[in-house]
Amino acid sequence: MHQQPFIRSGGVEGFRCARLKLFTVGPVACYPEVLEEMGRQMYSHRSEEYIALHYETVELLQRFIETEDPVFLFSSTGSGFMEASVRNCVRKRMICCVNGSFGKRFAEVAAACGRAVERLEPPLGEPVQPDMLEDVLAGSPEAEAVAITHNETSAGLINPLRELAAAAKAHGKLVFVDAVSSMGGAEIKVDEWGIDVCFSSSQKCFGVPPGLAIGSVSGEALRLSEGAADKGWYFDFKLWEAYHERGVGTPMTSVIPQVAGLNRALKLIEERGGKSWYFDLYRERNTRIRRGVERLGLSTFPRRGYESPTVSCVKAPEGAKGPAIYEGMRGRGFELAEGYGALSETTFRIGNMGHIEMGDIDLMLGALGEVLEDL
Repeated sequence: MHQQPFIRSGGVEGFRCARLKLFTVGPVACYPEVLEEMGRQMYSHRSEEYIALHYETVELLQRFIETEDPVFLFSSTGSGFMEASVRNCVRKRMICCVNGSFGKRFAEVAAACGRAVERLEPPLGEPVQPDMLEDVLAGSPEAEAVAITHNETSAGLINPLRELAAAAKAHGKLVFVDAVSSMGGAEIKVDEWGIDVCFSSSQKCFGVPPGLAIGSVSGEALRLSEGAADKGWYFDFKLWEAYHERGVGTPMTSVIPQVAGLNRALKLIEERGGKSWYFDLYRERNTRIRRGVERLGLSTFPRRGYESPTVSCVKAPEGAKGPAIYEGMRGRGFELAEGYGALSETTFRIGNMGHIEMGDIDLMLGALGEVLEDL
């Protein structure tokens, strides 16, 4: 007999009826305009309607991350683009910068694809600094690429991407950037900073449901893909380039609702003041949360000055467990995020991505104060 999966009180219907305020790290609360756009009737991914939507969305993304490189819309999560960067562009060896669980994932993906991996791994909570990368690059002339997690969601830490990319480029290396929890919430200048593959996912800063990975691919990455062995089919950059250049969008069925939702989100950003307005909004939310946490006597985990603008990793108070705080907040109507990986017991996380009202931040902080009093 198969054991039934555990379902919290209320069952599936309970989840549907829940009215939790989301301060998660993804998937996040979606903008109402995005959900409305996604609720329209379907059409073919080969129709003129979808083709117009696809290429308009690509152009909006190119402007947002400042690149002339093609942008591909994968029907996957960001981890699919992560694997694609390795399989298409690295023959033997690469360097992975590891600040937590998602930098570790990049290294594990590369190893699973048969590549030798050198990890650059400072103590947990510390950023990768350019001089650290310089030292590793000097000792690893055979490495072909450097993978950088721009914003390490598990630790609430942002790395100095521009400076790290410059160090890698000075040594002639490809630069892969996991921007899953930073694209949309922090500045990224793909062409100016020399990034070869820069990818993200729909379910983070853009406030769209999961299922869509987005990424730019440089000319050098495409050149290397052409001669890559055993790169597979689904994430073959040259296959995607061929369909892109033919004006037919994607090699396979696209996740049309997510593309439509992302298109609407990007237009909303432009209508309300552009990406500088959006980055300011993220900074304002994040600052409000961190100051509120500090007023409650708590502190964030990463080194000061390198706190993520999209997720706060908060240290649980002495004698308390992060999961207990998470559960206490659920009981008061707020879905935060539990600590992740090595920090699962000692921290909890508060995301500020997607559709969040300032008033809800204040309500959330008030509930957090109550939970702490009850511990």
